[in-house]
Amino acid sequence: MESKELTKAEEQVMQYLWKVQRGFLKDIVEQFPRPKPAYTTVSTVIRVLVKKGFIGYNTYGKIHEYYPLIAKRDYFQNHVKSIIDSFFNGSAPEFASFFANGQLNLSELEEIKELIEEKIRNIKSNK
Repeated sequence: MESKELTKAEEQVMQYLWKVQRGFLKDIVEQFPRPKPAYTTVSTVIRVLVKKGFIGYNTYGKIHEYYPLIAKRDYFQNHVKSIIDSFFNGSAPEFASFFANGQLNLSELEEIKELIEEKIRNIKSNK
């Protein structure tokens, strides 16, 4: 993949493609709220995403059926890692602390705690 970072427009197109999983240009444009962007605008963004290695396609005559080449979860993990590196000096604990300080309610904190404890158990059991 040439670039891991997406512009807002590219990310929006990817969100809609992840939602439909496979689709033609019209299927992607239909996902946008009104007023919908021009087909040419979305087509240009798609061409960039193909070049960057985020989207693949099958050709049927003169039309293309597009599909994501990267899973939404994989992109999100890379994106979060980039945010942690850029804004929290690469420190996951600093990142977690940022959210824990007033951003989350008790049930959300307990849910995160359980996820972390489960991950710790899995790591320990695989040793």
